[in-house]
Amino acid sequence: MTITNQTCPRADQPRGLHTRRRALRLFAAAALVGAALAGCTGEQFQKGYILPPGALEQIPIGASQDQVLIVMGTPSTVATLDGEVFYYISQRSERMVAFMNQRVVDQRVIAIYFDKNRRVRRLANYGLQDGKIFDFISRTTPTSGQEMSYLTPIFKLLSFN
Repeated sequence: MTITNQTCPRADQPRGLHTRRRALRLFAAAALVGAALAGCTGEQFQKGYILPPGALEQIPIGASQDQVLIVMGTPSTVATLDGEVFYYISQRSERMVAFMNQRVVDQRVIAIYFDKNRRVRRLANYGLQDGKIFDFISRTTPTSGQEMSYLTPIFKLLSFN
């Protein structure tokens, strides 16, 4: 009776080759998981008006309403409080992972005030600082009045995602 050794099909391959294949499979699986998670990384969203670089510097006090329309484009909304006011409204938000909620990073209302002759009287770039409406041009928080009663609902509307 002859005794034969039963061998596994890979017995003729060196042990190091089997370990390298296993490491390669593990690396490929990790790379696949990493690539899948990379697709879920953060996103940024811009809603509303996008301010062209240097646009506000092109609008001096006393500029005509037509010049403002050429430089800034059509306003988001127009009001007639004490003269006419053009409002350009925008909001930037981001989410860190694709399936999470958006978080507001910045929201702005650019207001261009005109006098009775349709000339620029004042520029304001309103945003939120410490939870209060803040003018980033004059570096002040506006006092209550007609203007605040109009800006507050705009910011409340923007805060909803």
